[in-house]
Amino acid sequence: MSSTLRTLMAGNQITSFIFISSVLIHTHSADNIYSAVMPQTVTALTGSCVQIPCTFNISNFEDKRKNATSINGIWLKNKSQFADKDGLIAFNSSKNIIRGFSDIQMTGDLTERNCTTVFYNIMMNHSDSYYFRLEMEPDVFKATFNPSKDVSSKTVRINVRDSPQPPELKPNDLTVKEETTVNLSCSAEAPCPKQPPTISWSNIPESAHITTQLQEKPDKTQSVFSYMTFKASYKDHRKSITCTATYPRNTSDASTVESTVMLQVLFPPKETRVIITSVGTNVTLTCESHASPSNDLNYTWYKHGEETPIAWGTKINLTDTQIQTGSYFCIAQNKHGKQSSEEAQRIDEGQSGLSHLVIYGCTGGLLAFVLLSAVFFYCMRTKASRQARVIGSDQAEDKNRDTMALYANNATVISKNGEKKETDDLHYGEIDFSKLQTGHKTKEHSNNGPETEYAELQVIERKRQINGAQQMDKLYAQVQKK
Repeated sequence: MSSTLRTLMAGNQITSFIFISSVLIHTHSADNIYSAVMPQTVTALTGSCVQIPCTFNISNFEDKRKNATSINGIWLKNKSQFADKDGLIAFNSSKNIIRGFSDIQMTGDLTERNCTTVFYNIMMNHSDSYYFRLEMEPDVFKATFNPSKDVSSKTVRINVRDSPQPPELKPNDLTVKEETTVNLSCSAEAPCPKQPPTISWSNIPESAHITTQLQEKPDKTQSVFSYMTFKASYKDHRKSITCTATYPRNTSDASTVESTVMLQVLFPPKETRVIITSVGTNVTLTCESHASPSNDLNYTWYKHGEETPIAWGTKINLTDTQIQTGSYFCIAQNKHGKQSSEEAQRIDEGQSGLSHLVIYGCTGGLLAFVLLSAVFFYCMRTKASRQARVIGSDQAEDKNRDTMALYANNATVISKNGEKKETDDLHYGEIDFSKLQTGHKTKEHSNNGPETEYAELQVIERKRQINGAQQMDKLYAQVQKK
């Protein structure tokens, strides 16, 4: 075999060795490829919690999982080296170690490549870089997800704040045309999904419709989104719409932040009118209107019955005679449209004042008449009621007095011969019990009968005496007939 051939064979052997070696190295490296996905930075609020969304991937993970008896997750603070003395093991699921925090929970399922973790009761000293480490026992896989290259994508930075960031309003420039539909969104970060912020709106348009929900962003962190939809109206022009986010936390008070956007509505002239002012015989007509934009607003003046404009500009000056002999109006216009005012008519101030006095006088007179009538009828009704009570009382008293009888043991009657004699028969005579005097009594005793008492009756009213005499005459006449 020639030397050339031997040299060629030796070179082929060396080439084959190098190729085999490179394949082995590549295979070994491919067997240990691993990576993790988590946000580069999360912002936490003191007194609340923070969730770190985390997923990882390992080559041949299913085979390793079958060979492993346990899978554990570890979070390192400040240093990625597991045995570094300056490093801190904040959490170790295998030994239930929690250091520097009140509580840490790994909510993700490591068997599903999910390493999501929640850190509770965040304090200011918790701001730092945190590294995730995975250990599959016994000695199946152990690695900290922090290779020397592309470190930022394999670790997470927790920034702790005393106050949350203001919510984000979109779009931040709200310049729209009238009657167009506007979609406005407000989002507030929710670093602690178990205690998400609440979003409220203020100074919103009347036609606004609002929906709010918790959503996940592309980096797996979560935010509260509130969407507002409304139709722009000229009445909402220059309205400041505010979105407020309130964060609950384990402190004495909640944190509130807000963002505001100014609504600019483009619309043609609205509420166009003419204002009349006069000084002596000079009259000034001023045209007013609301429009957006207003810097290109122009005014044109017309007289009723004429098609040709009589003037341009905000104001025109007329004489008192001109305004009384004609009516005027203005047209306001910008690039979005135009509007005409009502015709202006002069109203004399003296006549207006006199009319007001007449109206006020008539109204006052009518009210006074109604009031006096009410008082008159009330007095008449009260007087009639009193008279009815007095008449009823008198009639009752007369009836009682006319029917009262005086019982006496001895009574005097008139006989047919016109002589008076005593009889034991019972007769009736009118008495006034209210005037009955019982202080004077006369007693007589006889052998044939009981003691007789006589009551002295005193008649006061003359009318009663006349009635008694008339009754006695009637009684005498009846006796004579018998």
